[in-house]
Amino acid sequence: MQPQFHVHALSSPAMSVLMLGTAGIAVLHTLAGPDHYLPFIVMGRARRWSVARTTFWTVLCGLGHVGSSVVLALLGVVFGYGLERIQFLEGLRGNLAAWALIAFGLVYLAWGIKKASRSRPHEHLHGHQGGEVHGHLHAHDVSHAHAHGEVEGFRLTPWILFTIFIFGPCETMIPLVMYPAAKGSWGDVWTVVITFSFLTVGTMLLVVLLALKGISLLPEMRWQRFSHAFAGGTILLAGCAIQFLGL
Repeated sequence: MQPQFHVHALSSPAMSVLMLGTAGIAVLHTLAGPDHYLPFIVMGRARRWSVARTTFWTVLCGLGHVGSSVVLALLGVVFGYGLERIQFLEGLRGNLAAWALIAFGLVYLAWGIKKASRSRPHEHLHGHQGGEVHGHLHAHDVSHAHAHGEVEGFRLTPWILFTIFIFGPCETMIPLVMYPAAKGSWGDVWTVVITFSFLTVGTMLLVVLLALKGISLLPEMRWQRFSHAFAGGTILLAGCAIQFLGL
C-alpha cells in the first residue's frame, strides 16, 4: 500500500478506539516484558545509582526502545512496505537484542562473581612482642566505589544497555503507527507515538522506582558483595526469558 501524503484526521470513533488500544497495549506490553525494568532495578541497586541517575538511564533506554520502532514503522509507510515485512524486520531485531542481553548478562555475571571473590573478607593474624596475637578482617578488592555509585572496571554498562534497547523491538506499536500513517493522518500518528512513548517509559520508570524503593527498605545482607553477580544473573535470565519463552 502506497502512503497518502495529504493530511486529514481519522474519525472520532476510530481515533477513540485507536487511543484506547494504544494506552492499553503500551502499559501491558511494558509490564509483561521483564527486560523493560529488571535491568534497571538490579543495576541501580548493585551500582548504587541515585534516583536521578536511575531515572536518566531508564528514560533514555525507554525512548531509544520506542523511537527505533517508530522510525522503522514510518520508513515502512514512506517506502510502501507492508506490515508483514516490517514485523519480520522487528523479529530479526528482537532475536539480536535478546542474544545481546544474554551475552551482556553473562559477562556481567562473570565479572560480578570475580569481584565478589576478590571482596571476600578474610582474617590476617599479627603477632606482637610479648606473644600477643590479634587478627583483622581484610578484603583484596582493588576497585573502589565512587561517590556517584559507579564501580571502576565496568563503567560502560549503561551505554551497552542503551545500545541493546535501541535494537530491542517494540512490535506491538508498529500497527498502531502504520494504520493512521497509511491513511495520511499524520497528526494522529504523532498523537499515537507520543501517547505510546509516554505510557511505556512512564510505566518502566514507575516500576523501577517503586521496586528500588521497596528494596531500599530491606536490611543490608551479608551477601551484598554478590550484588553485581546477582544483577548479571538477573539480566541473563531476562534475556533467556525473551529469547526462549517469548516474553
